[in-house]
Amino acid sequence: MTTATLTSGLMAVRPEADATPVKETDMAATSAATPALVSTPDNSVSFGEHFSNFIRAVLPPLIGFALVIGLWALVAMKSADFPSPAKTLDAAVVLFSDPFYQNGPNDQGIGWNILSSLKRVAIGFGFAALVGIPMGFIIGRFAFMNSMLEPIISILRPVSPLAWLPIGLMVFKAADPASTWTIFICSIWPMILNTAQGVQRVPQDYLNVARVLNLSEFRIITKILFPSVLPYMLTGIRLSIGTAWLVIVAAEMLTGGVGIGFWVWDEWNNLKVEHILIAIFVIGIVGLLLEYLLLLIARRFSYGTN
Repeated sequence: MTTATLTSGLMAVRPEADATPVKETDMAATSAATPALVSTPDNSVSFGEHFSNFIRAVLPPLIGFALVIGLWALVAMKSADFPSPAKTLDAAVVLFSDPFYQNGPNDQGIGWNILSSLKRVAIGFGFAALVGIPMGFIIGRFAFMNSMLEPIISILRPVSPLAWLPIGLMVFKAADPASTWTIFICSIWPMILNTAQGVQRVPQDYLNVARVLNLSEFRIITKILFPSVLPYMLTGIRLSIGTAWLVIVAAEMLTGGVGIGFWVWDEWNNLKVEHILIAIFVIGIVGLLLEYLLLLIARRFSYGTN
């Protein structure tokens, strides 16, 4: 049997349709006609997962607040002088219905007292930042300045902020600048220490390259040190604002005038304990908002993260 005869026999055995080439248009039509076997997402499962995550995020804080309120109500039941949560809530509704009333210098709404305290904190905190951040750069950058100032900072930093209040009253002869001075002196230490630590942790290779390029000290600070130190600096600022808000309440209790601390002490003299409890919540919420705002700023200016 010859090769030609064998080939012709095989062609005869193959079906005719198998010899016909398939066109691309036919393949496209076939694929279009065939329903796609792609699984669609299960909306019920997705909603269940979202609901489960929501419950896990919200339920623990709610349980915590419920325990605190329950303990609060239990203490109020045991003591006739301690206001219950319901009585405190009623007082809060009345108090915040007109938070900015004015009936004289010593009778103002809680809103004015909060704004006065925030003003003192802003002024003292601002001066602390203007002094503390450059001093931190100097201490971290120059070993001589570090050796000279470190013992002084180590001695003064543990001193209670309220111990500086009489010094402020003696120097400034007024309660307002004395409170601002107290905020300044308690806010400056975290800024100095965190900024100095950030400068000292800058890799030495960066500074060696700057020395080879003969960069000025100003360009070293602005181009190398500042971007590297910024996360440390913002951490010091966040710690300082929390300390400042804690101290202003105690300082205002001692100095008087307008402010949330003085308002708390005045309400104690008037035996309005429910107003003191309201002030505790207000002080905590304002402090939390200040810290959260600075945390957002710190995340906004964080380097090396996407």
